[in-house]
Amino acid sequence: MPLNPAPDNALHLDFMGGNPLQTPIPSTELYLEQTMKRMYLILLAGSMIGLVAKGDTLSSNTTQKTPTKGTEKPNVLLIAVDDLNDWIGCMGGHPQAQTPNIDRLAARGVLFTNAHCQAPVCNPSRASMMTSLYPETTGIYFLDPDLAASPVAKKNTLLPRRFEQEGYDVTGAGKIFHGHQNEQYLPSYGGSFGRFGPAPAKKLSSFPGMRAWDWGVYPKRDEDMPDHKIAAWAVEQLQKKHDTPLFLAVGFYRPHVPQYAPQKWFDLYPMESLELPAVLENDLDDLSDYGINLTRLKHVAPPHEWVLSSNEWKPLVQSYLACVSFVDHQVGKLLDALDKSPAKDNTLIILYSDHGFHLGEKERWAKRSLWEESTRVPLIIAGPGVAQGKVCRQPVQLLDVYPTLLAVAGLKDDPKLEGHSLKPLLENPAANWPYMARTSFGPGNYAIRSEQYRYIHYNDGSEEFYNHANDPHEWNNLAKNAEFLSQIERHRAFVPKAIHPILGTGSTGHKAFNASAALDD
Repeated sequence: MPLNPAPDNALHLDFMGGNPLQTPIPSTELYLEQTMKRMYLILLAGSMIGLVAKGDTLSSNTTQKTPTKGTEKPNVLLIAVDDLNDWIGCMGGHPQAQTPNIDRLAARGVLFTNAHCQAPVCNPSRASMMTSLYPETTGIYFLDPDLAASPVAKKNTLLPRRFEQEGYDVTGAGKIFHGHQNEQYLPSYGGSFGRFGPAPAKKLSSFPGMRAWDWGVYPKRDEDMPDHKIAAWAVEQLQKKHDTPLFLAVGFYRPHVPQYAPQKWFDLYPMESLELPAVLENDLDDLSDYGINLTRLKHVAPPHEWVLSSNEWKPLVQSYLACVSFVDHQVGKLLDALDKSPAKDNTLIILYSDHGFHLGEKERWAKRSLWEESTRVPLIIAGPGVAQGKVCRQPVQLLDVYPTLLAVAGLKDDPKLEGHSLKPLLENPAANWPYMARTSFGPGNYAIRSEQYRYIHYNDGSEEFYNHANDPHEWNNLAKNAEFLSQIERHRAFVPKAIHPILGTGSTGHKAFNASAALDD
C-alpha cells in the first residue's frame, strides 16, 4: 500500500561550527509539456505587449540568436543551488512547490528533466562538473579530498580557469566548489557571506544528531541570510560595466541543512494542508541487504524511524519547501538584474543543483543513494542559441555542462573532458542522443539512467532495474524479470571497466562505503 509518512531532509556536513497523495505528483511528460507551454505563452504574451508598445515587429523564431562570428563572446551566468531536488514548479516533484522565478527561467530556455549528478555527494559532484571527469577517473568519490589530491584531476583545466584563459572576467561567490576550495579555484572570489549561517544558540529541532541537522523558522529577516547577501553581491556584478565578457558563478547554500528560513517562507506552506511524498509500504523488500546498508550505515541524517516516531515528517517537508522558495526568490533577483542590463540578450544562464535529496522516499533522508531522488537534478539552460520553452527528456549529466559551455561560446573543445556537449539538444531537445547518465557512490556502486530506465549495480553484484514509464517512484525492482534482460544488458554495458582507487578517508561516504563492504564480507 502506498503510505505517506512524515519527511526529513539530509544534506552534507559543511556547516559552521500521513496519507498517500490522492493524485499522482504531476511530474509526467504531459504535465511538464503543458506547464512549459503555459509559462512560455505567458512570457510571449508579455513580450508582445512590450514590443507592440514600442512599435517593433514580432518574430516567430523561438530560439535566441547566437552571436554571429566576430561579435562579442556570450557572458555566462552559472547558478548553483545546494541540495535541490525536483521540488520546483516546472518539474512537478511536489504539487505545492512555489518557485515562480525558476519556472520563468525554464520557460525561456531548455529544461532538462532527466539530468543527473555524477556522485550523490557535494564534493565529488562539484569536482566532476568542474573538471568534466567521472569520480572513477579522479578517485574523488566522497566529501574529501580536495581536487588537488587527485593527480588526474590536476591535469584538467577547471571550468572557471578555462574561461579566464579565454579572456573572460571570471568571478563568483557562495558555493560553487565544496568547502574552502572556492577561494582556491574561483578567480576573484567574492566571498561565502556566512555559508550555512546564521545559527540560533540552541538547535530548534529535537534531533540529537549533528548540529547541522536542524530545521525551523530562523532568522527573522531575509537580510540576515547568506544567500540574500550573495544575491545582492551578484546583482552588483551584473549592474557593472564590463570591458570583457563576464563569467559569473553564483552558489546558493539553501535548501542544504540546516533548513532555516524566515517565517514568511514557511507561511507559504501551511502545515494543515501540507502534502507528503508518496511512498510504498515495504518498499525495501525487493532490495539487497548491501543496497540497503549502503544508504543506512554510518549516515548522519535522521533515521526514518526517528522521523516517524518524532512526528517530524511534515515539519521537515515544510522547512525544505520554505528554503526552496526562499532560494527561488534570490534567483529572481539575478534574472531581474540581468534583464535590466545590456547583457540581457547575450548571456548564457545555467541553473543546476549538485545532487538530489530524499524526503522519506525509500525510507531515506538526504542524498547518498543511487535512486532517482538522489541522483536527479534540475538543469536549465537559457540564452543565445538555445530553444525557448522546451523540455528535454534525454539522460544528461552535470559533467556535460563544461563541454556545452565551450561549444555554445564558440571556444575550442578539450579532448580530456569526459562529458558531451548538449548543444544539439539546446537547439533541438528531441535530437538523437546515444548516451546514458552515470552516477556512482564509491567504486563498484553505479546507477545508469537512460530515457526510460534506471539500472543499479552494487559492489556485491546485486542489481536493481526500474521502468520509469509506469514506475516513476522506483517501487518495483525488475532486475530478476526475464522480460527486461536485453534492456538490463544494454545498461550494464555502461558500467565502467577501469576505476580509480578511493582517495581521502574519514568522511560519511567513506564510512558508509566501508561499513557496507565489511558487512558484505
